[in-house]
Amino acid sequence: MGSPRHTCVKLEISSDSQPNKESELEPIFVKGTWYPTRFELSITNGLHAWTCHATEEEVKERASQWDQPVSEYIDLAEKYLGFEQTGSVYGFSDAGNEYRRLTWTFEKEGTKLEWRWKCQPSSNNKKTTADVLDFLMDANIRLSEEVVRKTQSADRLKVEAEKCLAQTEKLSNEKTEFENEIYGKFVEVLNSKKAKLRELRDRLSKQATANQLHEEDDESTDKTESFDEGTDEGNSDEEQGKNDTGTSKDVPASRPRGRKRK
Repeated sequence: MGSPRHTCVKLEISSDSQPNKESELEPIFVKGTWYPTRFELSITNGLHAWTCHATEEEVKERASQWDQPVSEYIDLAEKYLGFEQTGSVYGFSDAGNEYRRLTWTFEKEGTKLEWRWKCQPSSNNKKTTADVLDFLMDANIRLSEEVVRKTQSADRLKVEAEKCLAQTEKLSNEKTEFENEIYGKFVEVLNSKKAKLRELRDRLSKQATANQLHEEDDESTDKTESFDEGTDEGNSDEEQGKNDTGTSKDVPASRPRGRKRK
């Protein structure tokens, strides 16, 4: 069997001591100890105290009357006596002989139902009230410690978040500076490459123009040489003819040679 669960709730209960007058709210504290098949209640208004010990047999009988398993009955009772539920009407009325009847309402399948348990006067009001107050003090200490831990954790997270934010801003600035530096160098390299390309283009253009002029000069020279060669050939033929003629005139006719007969 596991450890029991403990709850404590403060309820504002309407006093029925003077029904003809406007009822005043009476604060009470209900401490519950919940076991798998039974539960115990300690109730105090600061002056008087009451107790309720719901045995396994009583819980089983109540659960069977409502057609519920025991575990479901315990869970539902803990839900309404562990935390005040909005819409539920709580009561703590006189049941005679200093007994009180604790009641609370709830809705099931559209029907409003009421559970009630009879509480007997405590045999020791001071002890019962002290037990409830001790539980509240312990719970308050635990909650305070939890709040301190949560606050410290939140502060640490805040510091870490600020560090992360500062680091992010630093990285963003470094990234921007790096990009500006890289872009600047890239522009310089690009401009240098453009200048070299323009220089090469100009050189190629000048070289192409020079080659074209050279080719035109070569063509003009070839045509001139062809014309000169044709003229030289004509002159050579004429001179050769003249030379041949001159030679015929200048050379005397040779006499025929032969042996004389004796």
